[in-house]
Amino acid sequence: MRRRGFIGALSVALALPRFVRAQTPMPVIGILFSSRATYPGPDHPLMLGLREVGLVDAKTATIIVRDAEGDPERLPGLAAELIAAKPDVLVSAGPQPIAALKRATATIPIVMSIVSDPVAYGFVQSLAHPGGNLTGLSMLNTELSSKRIQLLREVMPDIARVAVFTDPSMGPQGLAETTAAARTLGLDLQVLPLTAEQIAAGFADAEKGKAQALLIMPTPFYNFTAVRQRLGALAVQYHLPSMCESATFVRDGCLMSYGPDFAAMFRRSAVYVDKILKGAKPADLPIEQPTKFDLVINLRTAKTLGLTMPQLLLARVDEVIE
Repeated sequence: MRRRGFIGALSVALALPRFVRAQTPMPVIGILFSSRATYPGPDHPLMLGLREVGLVDAKTATIIVRDAEGDPERLPGLAAELIAAKPDVLVSAGPQPIAALKRATATIPIVMSIVSDPVAYGFVQSLAHPGGNLTGLSMLNTELSSKRIQLLREVMPDIARVAVFTDPSMGPQGLAETTAAARTLGLDLQVLPLTAEQIAAGFADAEKGKAQALLIMPTPFYNFTAVRQRLGALAVQYHLPSMCESATFVRDGCLMSYGPDFAAMFRRSAVYVDKILKGAKPADLPIEQPTKFDLVINLRTAKTLGLTMPQLLLARVDEVIE
């Protein structure tokens, strides 16, 4: 009896690690975004990326999403909700939601899917050595703003004045670099901070200001992303060749976009989540930057505006919408 009892006890002991592993709670991933325009539904690149690394909601991970619905003032409260859920890792995109998470916790790892300059924002010490609890991907959008205005000049060599639509909640992000690039090219800028409700008035102001083209500055909020079809239509109506932040805008009527593959950046951020859940520390994971930037042109819009796109520019295009 004693021998059988010993063998039975030994069998239980050997089986215990597997039992404990089976009972280990699934990792909790908290996601905070600015608006439904960037809300990570099941087919969002971030969700696809998480599934690719084996993190499937309700099966291998608990994924909690909070969306500010275009209202920056909701971000602190939503960040607090996520922290209260005791997540193992947090994910966000855009400076405002990332800042809200950073203020809410100095210990829970935060993965930045997309942010322009995390060093300038004070999120990290450096791209190579982030330090602290944040890491992820950066697109250095301030430099992209300069490139975008240069491309507008390439399409319209005689251009003299450009209207710039900005999201008031973003502050001066990218404007200094854009202004410097415009000054180098001999261009005047008409900067117009606008909410989504003020888009039509913005076009009217651009017309009064005798703008000849339009640059739409990036924003993670509703302001422009959620009304991009209207932006494209009004730009054509006011005969303003437009440069936008991503191919999504071009497919909805904007003339051009230049920037990184945002979908690829979201998918890549899932790899960071996976590494952190496997024990990596954010402070030790260098921040990645995209190496490829796509130029997308809508030839239908160009034709409607009566523009002939330079052949040298078309030769560099990554995607043409006809």
